[in-house]
Amino acid sequence: MRGVWSLTLCAVAACAAPSAAPAPPAPRAPLTDAQAEVTAMLARSAADWNRGDLAGFMSDYARDSLTSYVSGGHVQYGWQKLFDRYQATYFAPGKTRDSLTFEEVRVRRLAPDLAFCTARFKLMRGDSITASGPFTLVLEKRGARWYILHDHTSSDPKP
Repeated sequence: MRGVWSLTLCAVAACAAPSAAPAPPAPRAPLTDAQAEVTAMLARSAADWNRGDLAGFMSDYARDSLTSYVSGGHVQYGWQKLFDRYQATYFAPGKTRDSLTFEEVRVRRLAPDLAFCTARFKLMRGDSITASGPFTLVLEKRGARWYILHDHTSSDPKP
């Protein structure tokens, strides 16, 4: 009798509807808002740079000691150190500051308040490019604003 019950259970199990495949993950929130907001932030930042407003340019960086900047094989931590670097290198009296633009901005939202950005910078003096290269940013949204937590900037090779 046990064999009959076992056979019956196997037959019922074989006829049962297959379990549904797991649902695909829900799509992430559209990136268009982060893309538009970060692109606008970078456009304003370039405008601040071009009119000599270092405080405006630096307002996009998180103002804390963990803000990081990587360039030329060096890592620097802290908003104030980055401000001082830009002040000495580009904004000190007698320094030439070329016109800044950002291009090829791509933003990927990682979480509701975190985003990753890749783009290119270009510094121009008249019709000549003086420096250019790719950069990546990690940004955090605080309230209605995005702030740069980490900036890794590379320079294109000189021709």
